[in-house]
Amino acid sequence: MANQEPPFLVDGETMSIFRSRGIDQQQLESNIESTLAHIHNSIPGPPVSADAHLCILPDSDGGGGVDRVSGLPDALLRDIVSRLPIKDAARTAALSRRWRPIWLSAPLVLADTHLLPAGRDRIPKHVDLAESSAVAAAVSRILAAHPGPFRCIRLACSHMDDGHARVARWLHHLAVKGVHELYLINRQWPFSPTTRHMPATMFSMASLTRLYLGFWRFPDTAGLLRGAAFPHLRELGLCSVVIENSDIDFVLARSPVLKFLCLQGHMHPRLNLRLVSQSLRCVQIHWSDVETIDVVDAPCLERLILCGHWKKKCKGTRIKIGHAPALHLLGYFEPEDHALCIGNTTIKAGTLVNESAMAPSVKILALQVRFGVRNDAKMLPSVFRCFPNVERLHIHVRLGSCTLGFALICCIIQLQLNFVIFKSNMQSKRTDEPIGKLNFKFWQEAGAIECVKSHISLLIFQDFRGEKSELAFLKFFIESAKMLKNLVIMCAKGCFKSKAEMKSKLQTLVAAKKASKCCLPQVYESAIPEGGCSWNFQIWSDFSHADPFAYPAKF
Repeated sequence: MANQEPPFLVDGETMSIFRSRGIDQQQLESNIESTLAHIHNSIPGPPVSADAHLCILPDSDGGGGVDRVSGLPDALLRDIVSRLPIKDAARTAALSRRWRPIWLSAPLVLADTHLLPAGRDRIPKHVDLAESSAVAAAVSRILAAHPGPFRCIRLACSHMDDGHARVARWLHHLAVKGVHELYLINRQWPFSPTTRHMPATMFSMASLTRLYLGFWRFPDTAGLLRGAAFPHLRELGLCSVVIENSDIDFVLARSPVLKFLCLQGHMHPRLNLRLVSQSLRCVQIHWSDVETIDVVDAPCLERLILCGHWKKKCKGTRIKIGHAPALHLLGYFEPEDHALCIGNTTIKAGTLVNESAMAPSVKILALQVRFGVRNDAKMLPSVFRCFPNVERLHIHVRLGSCTLGFALICCIIQLQLNFVIFKSNMQSKRTDEPIGKLNFKFWQEAGAIECVKSHISLLIFQDFRGEKSELAFLKFFIESAKMLKNLVIMCAKGCFKSKAEMKSKLQTLVAAKKASKCCLPQVYESAIPEGGCSWNFQIWSDFSHADPFAYPAKF
């Protein structure tokens, strides 16, 4: 293991700061490794699998081993070859003279994880330097030799900062020969003042339909030709990519059919995201430092999903909903860290919400709430009134701030770029803010709320701990929601020692006078650790799941 490249190389000065905070290098590398694995796991898998088991059926008609496959039309043979892992696809050329030209004319699928000795689908945690060099050399040979087109290229096993010119050649081949799906995941951590922009050749790949970039500095779009565009791009994922606001504006303006946008692990610079697109249907922002999300003009936007965040200097994210008539799903809104603005109205506790400050199209709403903090709870009635037609409500009880692993990564990035000093309060902790008096009377005094009273049919309440403030809210909800059919209470994992303890906490709700006779309370223990997140870009972007927040529950 001596030649194994660690996931991140920390300079001595940075490491000394972490040691002064009681964090050793082994702990640091462990957290970085888990964070990188989380991002790697969010990247879609290749369309062909090296992990699949192939089965050869016996010749049932006694054909004497006649080669019937070779008699198939070329188009069908090319389709077969394009569905094989790259090594197996190349080996078909050795079968017979009939097969030799098939591989070179088949739409190529290349996942460099299949070129490693283990040859698996999953992106590995570690890649030896020798293996990385061997994989990069093999990729260069394949891309140079194959005439294209390339159905899917997924490269995630090379230290690309060490071969910037090589990456430029790869992108040139892909642009000239045509690539439909590209996943370009840098192996080295690129966040340093000397990191160069990735080659702008990327904008020559006009045939792209799906693009994922990981651990890169985005090309500078200021000097690009006006004709640079992604005319067929439907899905874009930026995972820990350093990108400027102007660059995102450039991409959105030049991607006329883009439907899915995902930002994950964005740390610098702080984004002011302006959504101006006639095609976007789903935007996901996960563990990213975003100052504003301004939905300026997005007539097709149906889902706006935020999961996790990195907050600097006590500044949260401002969400402004302008023209989004199709917005159907919104979450996770956090009263502590998000400021909501609809139209020209900024929503605060006690705001008198009129029609101009409502988003009536939203039917699914997800919130993360600290019920133990009065200011958070006081925001809820105003937030609910902004979404009068919500039918499905998801509430996650929140106790602390970001997880240690992600906070560590953020601090490393910021230290290396010399933007801010190390934050002393990065560990996950329970809030110590004053609780106040959040009893049942508090919710009664909030008055009638349209969506609670007349529309919500499902409430999933996550991380229930039996606190009085939680029980008061649930009791108010049960006694107010006339259309409620399913109440699902997910108890925080390990919170209750026994079922008897859990039942005793719920006695208040059992005795409550239910507004809906059809309400079917269901109580489970959550499978996700306290404060965890079941984020999955593919599931939350899959419109066959009508309510991805409920996945995998069948409600």
